[in-house]
Amino acid sequence: MKRIAVFASGGGTDFQSVIDANEKEHFCEIAYLIASKDGIGAMERARRHGIRTAVYAKKDWPDLETLYADLTRLLSGAGVDYIVLAGWLKIIPRSFIESFKDRIINIHPSLIPSFCGPGFYGLRVHEAVLAYGAKISGCTVHFVDEVPDGGAIIAQKAVEVKDTDDAESLQQRILVQEHILLPYVVQKLCEGKILKDGRKVTVLD
Repeated sequence: MKRIAVFASGGGTDFQSVIDANEKEHFCEIAYLIASKDGIGAMERARRHGIRTAVYAKKDWPDLETLYADLTRLLSGAGVDYIVLAGWLKIIPRSFIESFKDRIINIHPSLIPSFCGPGFYGLRVHEAVLAYGAKISGCTVHFVDEVPDGGAIIAQKAVEVKDTDDAESLQQRILVQEHILLPYVVQKLCEGKILKDGRKVTVLD
């Protein structure tokens, strides 16, 4: 069975969606929750489900390269096969991405390549969607490479933008789809049913 580590920086609702799906289908072992700081909601979710946690706060390391070098040793030593970024807000250096090439996925709350990249996270994404007047938004799960939100797209879900939406209401409706899409992709990944050829990604039934 494949082992995953989930990285989170906030409340951890996407993390919870993977936990819940895995408790029903048993498609992976969640070896670690990696938190960007102590006290976040994702930490409590991990503790409730008996999942090991580790905190990698930037303030505790001289630089990000050192932080991620130690994190690489931790995850490699734990036999982690895949890394799932579920609301991870810390910059990831190229060296870490190369260590886990094509084994890191991320969920982003828009339809990439729209409203993504540096500065687009959390409510900022949905505020930008509304300011632009877009009629469709959604969420994307993609492989992680050295370009922020630039890796090959695995799967997407579209969500209609309503005339009555504000950033919070749009965020909540997209979160519903995130909580379906992310566990689906993690399961397919762990079952060996995601094939990547450059930017072309095929998800097998």
